[in-house]
Amino acid sequence: MQEWIIAMLVLSILLILRDMAKTVLKGRKSRKEEPFPLGGEHPQKEKVERYAASFQKLADTFYGMPYKKEYLSSAQVENVIRETGERFCRNCYRRELCWGDHAEEMYLCGEAMVRAIEQADEEKIEEARKRCGENCGRSAQYLESLKDCFQKEKQEMIWGNRMIESRLAVAQQLNEISHIMQQVAEDLYDISAAEPVFQEELAKSLRKRHVILKRAWVMDKVEGRRQIFLTMRARSGQCVAVSEISQILSGICECTMTSAQGSRCIVNRDFHTVHFVEDVSYQMLYGVAKLTREKEKVSGDNYICRQEDGGKFVMCLSDGMGSGMDACRESEIVVELLEQFMESGFSQEAAARMVNSALILNGREGMFSTVDICAVDLYTGICEFLKAGAAATFIRRDHWVEAISSESLAAGLVQRIDFDTASRKLYHGDCLVMMTDGVLDALPTDCEEETMKEIILDVQESAPREISRGILERVLGYSDYRARDDMTVLVANVVRK
Repeated sequence: MQEWIIAMLVLSILLILRDMAKTVLKGRKSRKEEPFPLGGEHPQKEKVERYAASFQKLADTFYGMPYKKEYLSSAQVENVIRETGERFCRNCYRRELCWGDHAEEMYLCGEAMVRAIEQADEEKIEEARKRCGENCGRSAQYLESLKDCFQKEKQEMIWGNRMIESRLAVAQQLNEISHIMQQVAEDLYDISAAEPVFQEELAKSLRKRHVILKRAWVMDKVEGRRQIFLTMRARSGQCVAVSEISQILSGICECTMTSAQGSRCIVNRDFHTVHFVEDVSYQMLYGVAKLTREKEKVSGDNYICRQEDGGKFVMCLSDGMGSGMDACRESEIVVELLEQFMESGFSQEAAARMVNSALILNGREGMFSTVDICAVDLYTGICEFLKAGAAATFIRRDHWVEAISSESLAAGLVQRIDFDTASRKLYHGDCLVMMTDGVLDALPTDCEEETMKEIILDVQESAPREISRGILERVLGYSDYRARDDMTVLVANVVRK
């Protein structure tokens, strides 16, 4: 089954790459005339949408297959009883009597014993065995043989469930891939030529800065966030800073525009297309303080802090189970996968579910890590929290602290994981404090969060790195300055631009 899944995925990817290559080759021939497709129903858009629909249909097929079992089916119970009869009763001199005249009573007793064994109810097991003993003189030995056959059938059910979990994990990934491809299809061709009046006014303003505008495209995104693509060059060998063009564009658009991450910094004599986006309203300043568990050389905690292209600042903290190199490797896998998925356009919850599926498919016993994500929308200041087995996150505002707690399981333990999610509006001057459970566990039992709130309020430093150090130093005072677990404190300040 797994080989078939891999073959289907490889074939689909090859087909996509083939058509993408055709699109690129066609684009090279006509790049001078029209580097961007303009509006309407583009044939390549329809093709990408069909691919997305195919992935979705394949995912639905997997979802429609049988789900994992908690108990043996009637057929499996019958199989246990039949196998026990063949193994134990075959050479018994009373076989014809037990499974002849009293076959129905024997089957019912055997079924009752299997269900009682399944429930681990010793009282019911003994009761069913005594009923069986009315026909079978070796009921105790028959019960032991029945238990052996039951364990074999149960193990097969466990392995079957494992395959079902793998299939559900693949279905979930196919579903997310379909969603991303649909999003790409919508974004890739949702570009229209700028209005003639806007283009003429912009060209006139740029000419004053010795910049020639060839063409302008506009893509309006969610919540009115504008994106503009300008193909331009500088006159007679001059060089003009893209920041100057951003200022001109901001005046015409009546909102602050800036060049997108990774764009050119200088416009020279050659025509180039530069991507401009509406500037964000906030920025995040962060710092971290870490301490490794005593007698260990490597911390089991890992984190990432990065700004996404869509105007989001994401912080992710993961605590691998245990400490040392193995724990470090597990949490490192989690944060790297999360970073890759979110960079590819997956939402934070979709990325977390993909990571959980990857850990489940890995199949290594005991491989699980906490997932703690804070994603701040730098346009609105709204922060989305997602937690799986993670310690509380704290928000400090003036002389007030709020805790965002979690009760969910860590990633990699169960297939259908339930994340704890929350949303809060952040303002200029707010402080986000994330930490691993080794920090809270060092505080007095039953009042960890309240004690941490007092500690956060007590720290007077303003720089994020100094705040994280101050918190860690105060926490160590509660544990005789001994680190009984890996400790990481990640702090970020919200600053309005």
